[in-house]
Amino acid sequence: MNTARKDIHNSDIPAICRACEARHKGICGALTPEQLTKLNKYTKQYSYQSGNELLSAGEDVHRYSNILRGVVKLSKLLADGRQQIVGLQFAPDFMGRPFRDQSNVIADAATDVRVCSFPRSVMEDMIRESPDLEHKLHEQALDELDEARDWMLTLGRKSASEKVASFLFLIASHIDPEIDVHEGSIEFELPLKRSDIADFLGLTIETVSRQITKLRKAGVIQVENNRTVVVPDLERLRSACEIES
Repeated sequence: MNTARKDIHNSDIPAICRACEARHKGICGALTPEQLTKLNKYTKQYSYQSGNELLSAGEDVHRYSNILRGVVKLSKLLADGRQQIVGLQFAPDFMGRPFRDQSNVIADAATDVRVCSFPRSVMEDMIRESPDLEHKLHEQALDELDEARDWMLTLGRKSASEKVASFLFLIASHIDPEIDVHEGSIEFELPLKRSDIADFLGLTIETVSRQITKLRKAGVIQVENNRTVVVPDLERLRSACEIES
């Protein structure tokens, strides 16, 4: 039996790890109780308010983190000051690029964020020692690559309406990855301001607002308090994205 899948109440597992989403669905699910105990000696939890920077581009990397709550915005900056959002990370994603000395992206808290952080050296030693952990990180990296390829298609070929629907579907599917697309409904807070959504999609703020209104009038979504989105039927939203089943 894989020891990393022991009952969460096993006394060998540190108490702080037992109910942690990263422990069950993230990279820590690949660790044995002994490895979790070792890692727990070095971990610290940090909270960041929306808008605060977690990591700067070019900054030396000393720690990696699991996202416990919230959404992290990844951006790149051009020499003339222009900035482009290149990705979003959600709980329980692993945040960091193993075996790279410096960060090549800016990481900001898109919402209020809480992370579990641990020294880079400790995690990289564990990666070398644990094939299961290495496999889990490889799997996340491949998932992010697949998502980046899908997003290239969205930005390069989809209409404005399809781009906005795709963004909303992206958020919905990450807020609750296990929801049944064919039957589910979901409610979530938009993690980005309209200006950031426009930046992410390569659209103007006005176009984003018009397309959200269009989706609302069509009954695909409901919008409350400007930031709360209700999706009554995820399959309809999926269809609005032109995503193949």
